[in-house]
Amino acid sequence: MFTDEQKLKILTDLVAIQSVNDHENEVAHYLQRVFAAHNIQAKLVALSETRANLIAEIGTGHPVLGVSGHMDVVSPGDVTAWKSDPFTVTAHAGKLYGRGITDMKAGLAALVIAMIELHAAGKPTNGTIRLMATVGEEVGETGSEAFYEAGNMSDVDALLIGEPTGYHIFSAHKGSMDVRLTSQGKAAHSSMPELGQNAIDPLLSLLGQANEAFRKTDRVNAALGALTFNTTVFHGGNQVNSIPAEASAELNVRTIPEFDNATVTQVLQQLVTQVNEQGGHVTMDIYMSQSPVEEPKDNALSNLAAAIGASYAGAPIPKLALPAVTDASNLLKDKGHNYPFIVFGPGNETAHQVDEYVDQQMYLDFTELYQKLMTGYLEER
Repeated sequence: MFTDEQKLKILTDLVAIQSVNDHENEVAHYLQRVFAAHNIQAKLVALSETRANLIAEIGTGHPVLGVSGHMDVVSPGDVTAWKSDPFTVTAHAGKLYGRGITDMKAGLAALVIAMIELHAAGKPTNGTIRLMATVGEEVGETGSEAFYEAGNMSDVDALLIGEPTGYHIFSAHKGSMDVRLTSQGKAAHSSMPELGQNAIDPLLSLLGQANEAFRKTDRVNAALGALTFNTTVFHGGNQVNSIPAEASAELNVRTIPEFDNATVTQVLQQLVTQVNEQGGHVTMDIYMSQSPVEEPKDNALSNLAAAIGASYAGAPIPKLALPAVTDASNLLKDKGHNYPFIVFGPGNETAHQVDEYVDQQMYLDFTELYQKLMTGYLEER
């Protein structure tokens, strides 16, 4: 139905919308118009003046296959480091360059095109395909949280997220936590430290204990490996000869089911309590917490995706564990641990990098692959 040129035009239009950690409503409005031009109603769900989720369906009844992609991208950084304008798709040697083209506007476009072409063909004849396009995946996953809270996942029987995996399939990924620790002290001249209280000292003590607690654990997940714990930001003091009155540290923790977010929170709170009992004044703010996801790598959806994908890849499709976090952390809440779920989409490891790109033929292939996967899964139920 769509020509290759039309498919590339949709992707080009999406990349041109500068939805850098915001302004996803422009992407949502564009996709709503594309759907409407092909007699599919898409609804926007505003989360702020500039951010709106989008939801669209084709087919009727059960089973319901949920498909999802995010509309935000990260900053291109120093645009002078790019070989071309980050927000103008540039083709070279079979590759399409642009910010967010692999993470993940190619996957989002492929999902939309697949649904439109299926609808035009009178498919699916059994079940429903529901697209949930999200805001804020790169920072906070607020869009997927809103879909979960609204009950949009309550009747969904399987979930496909089109994040960039290339010809690999993922059914598990680590969780992620962002934590801010703030230590209050009292300023004084460094020649008279007894008149003040060094805010850095209790924070250093706490971080040292945290490194011991989280880095020397024997808790390991067979697919995801061990939890990772890192202090990534540290601020303290403002003058070399003054006792610092305030210090802060920000931490990133990548969690596993065996050492989950609740357990990490408990351990950190115990460490904060201990350092405060010793005279510190440290507070903790967990400002982002996304749970790990681990579903069986061999499930009805992944097995079908692997079989279909192999013909495009020209080789068997490996099933792996993803190091990054996806919207599945929110969308799969309450789904248990035997749920058909995969991350599978066009792209590669250039996400967030200068000269991010997607292979043009891979993008076009996924617009066909998704159609076979969507209808194949629903017809087999």
